[in-house]
Amino acid sequence: MNEIPLSMLFGILVLMLILSAFFSGSEASLMGLNRYRLRQLIKLNRPGAITANHLLQNPERLLGLISLGNHVVNNFASSIATIIAIKLYSDDDVIIALAVSILTIVMLVFSVQMPKSLATIKPERLAFFAAWILMPLLKIFYPVVWVVNFLVRLLLRMVGVDVKKNNNEAINKEELKNIITEAESLMPVRYQKMLLGILDFESASVEDIMTPRNEIVGIDLEASIEDIIQQIKSSPYTQLAVYKKSIDRVVGFLHLRKVPLLVSKDDFDKQVVINLLTKPSFIPENTPVHTQLLRFKNEKICIGLVVDEYGDVQGLVTQYDLVQEIVGELITDDVTARKQSDGSFLIDAGITVRELNRVMKWSLPTEGPKTLNGLIVEFMETIPESGTSIKLLGHPLEIIKRDENAVKLVKFLPDKKKSV
Repeated sequence: MNEIPLSMLFGILVLMLILSAFFSGSEASLMGLNRYRLRQLIKLNRPGAITANHLLQNPERLLGLISLGNHVVNNFASSIATIIAIKLYSDDDVIIALAVSILTIVMLVFSVQMPKSLATIKPERLAFFAAWILMPLLKIFYPVVWVVNFLVRLLLRMVGVDVKKNNNEAINKEELKNIITEAESLMPVRYQKMLLGILDFESASVEDIMTPRNEIVGIDLEASIEDIIQQIKSSPYTQLAVYKKSIDRVVGFLHLRKVPLLVSKDDFDKQVVINLLTKPSFIPENTPVHTQLLRFKNEKICIGLVVDEYGDVQGLVTQYDLVQEIVGELITDDVTARKQSDGSFLIDAGITVRELNRVMKWSLPTEGPKTLNGLIVEFMETIPESGTSIKLLGHPLEIIKRDENAVKLVKFLPDKKKSV
């Protein structure tokens, strides 16, 4: 080394700094690649993407190669800097220590921080370029990398860590929800809500989306024939439950498209209604939504009554309700949450907690009460009067309207802390 001229030593030192920057930038760019974007580029047969993906199939091996290269280069650079200092200033320990310190700062700035910052700005360009160089290097130094990784795995196993078991790139449902939520600028909000609805579809039961018992509109056979005819003529629904005194004594469902011509006849009576009924379908309240949708399709029916473990009717669900759970706003014009000029929201208290979470992007619990009204009543342990203000699980609200049995309309106030 003493015979090597200073100019060559400085040249080697600069080369080591460049190589160190290459390894640092390679690590940051390859590990920072968007895996979904990478898969798309692979489908387009981009050679750089294919090579980079091949390296990323075994990140442990890739990081082993980069670490090996980085440490060899950095240690060699440190040795060269020491030799240069000795050549220039003989055996002055202070000067040698100063030279090593300066080299450390230079490497930190130019060989570590700068390439890593650049890699975060243009990860694809740097990663694909680096992949072409790292692939042959991996083949050359594979035995050394294998030995290093084997020793690392052995040491990790001694402290109870299994690298293979923990190397899981699969994303869970909550992570996928976050990806969809963050893609707000790439798709309309209504499609975003639809995708979120699909993700929640499997975990939802018919109890989560049913029309509650007290809101079921039906025909009571104990009523007068005049009242029944009036109800048939004025009903906005295509099917009505028909029962005797109580919905728990349901007789069947009446499809109103079969009735209009018969209603005008003089001999129209309750027996005609009974003759037109279809057999009622009963659905256990914990039935998953996707299971019930398949059942509706297979049995060629589109409406059913939700019952609890005792057989008592808890609500009603239709095929439309199940589909709406997925596509939401695309098939309905109902406005359940209306934003006001002051930033507050007027919300129908009959909205399900699941739909409220989706509309407002909240995370209210869905295990207990299924509607906003139920959530408020459980929280207050009473039906609050109009004008009552509370903070429901961190969200301030005011009761706008109620009747004897339930809260009807709620105003969610803007959170002052969040708006600051």
